[in-house]
Amino acid sequence: MFELPPLVPMRQQFDATEIDDLEAVLTEGLRARLAAASFKAGETVAIGVGSRGVSPIQQVVRTVVQEIKAAGLRPFIVPAMGSHGGGTAEGQRDVLLDYGITLDVVGAEIRATMDTVVLGTTPDDVEVHGDANAFGADHVVVIGRIKPHTGFHSDIESGLCKIMCVGLGKRAGAERIHEGGLTRTIPEAATVMLDTGKIFFGVGLVENAFDRPAYARVAGPDEFHATDRELLVEAKRLIARIPTEQLHLLVIDEMGKNISGSGMDTNVIGKWRRAGGEKVPLYEFISVLRLTAVSHGNASGVGEADFTTRKLVDSVDWNDSYVNAQTAMAPGMVARPMTFDTDRECLEMSAHIARRKARGADLRMVRIKSTLEIETFLATEPVAAEIEAAGTATRNGDARALEFTADGELADLAD
Repeated sequence: MFELPPLVPMRQQFDATEIDDLEAVLTEGLRARLAAASFKAGETVAIGVGSRGVSPIQQVVRTVVQEIKAAGLRPFIVPAMGSHGGGTAEGQRDVLLDYGITLDVVGAEIRATMDTVVLGTTPDDVEVHGDANAFGADHVVVIGRIKPHTGFHSDIESGLCKIMCVGLGKRAGAERIHEGGLTRTIPEAATVMLDTGKIFFGVGLVENAFDRPAYARVAGPDEFHATDRELLVEAKRLIARIPTEQLHLLVIDEMGKNISGSGMDTNVIGKWRRAGGEKVPLYEFISVLRLTAVSHGNASGVGEADFTTRKLVDSVDWNDSYVNAQTAMAPGMVARPMTFDTDRECLEMSAHIARRKARGADLRMVRIKSTLEIETFLATEPVAAEIEAAGTATRNGDARALEFTADGELADLAD
């Protein structure tokens, strides 16, 4: 149909700060926190685990469970994921099972419900909900990744406060928090939950650009807000980005809820797409080809793309996706892009339209695996030359044409 340009393999360097022995760091923090806490042997502890791909989630949850048991307490797992999993208890349980959070692996059972109790209201009169199983326990623990949010800027974004009041708030609580405005309501709702006296501690984790744990902190209930603020600074410093601010076309192999809450991290593709503001970076068009299997059909964020494939669309559970978008009051997140039967058709048409946008200039195009994995990527010659001259990435081989199967699928994406 239309010619695709050859692409140059590129590699960029990131800060590789990483915890050498995560289990040891967590164990030390957990034992210190438990030694300072007030509790009785045999009391129950609900551990909130979210739908984000905290790495390595099984090890983190297992370590928390082991130390809680060693202290003479009785832990169980609750999903802390707002309306994800289609807004059903079974769907949320399935998300955790897909992450390997099972009794055999982590040593604690999952108790999933969408029922909530109202814990109070914020100063702006926003109701704060809590998972009925969690707040029926004697104590509550939350495990969460601290990172920049995809929809707003603040000193507290995604972290312990958010996974507590949005994640453990289930669908009802998540809706109220979004209605109140995330920037203001998350910190205030978190205070309401902390004031219940049920929150035992939180485990906050920051990951580096390679999806590996860089920082971990076991925070007491009086430290949640400060921990979120301090570690968000580190998370923003470590976040991976594409080393150019202008492209005609960005091709993304896969999107999904395990990659970002918005499927494709807007901190990479441009937060203005969801939150408005200055269009930096400016990637004119986006093509996305696949939805990760562990997304369970939730394609929230697909509306940020302009072009996609029949394979992605056919894998979408639109009900689950709409539930997520409705909760966030963001219907555009699930708007369906132009859809093509094969990868070849999708990429040829998107490149053709991008060339027209370029108006005679050389096509600026990059292909990445996902917004979570951009250490290596492919770029057209103008982009490769620019970023190589800037010292932000180096060539990792010669330019090569994209290869397709006889069915029109990218050869390195074929099932």
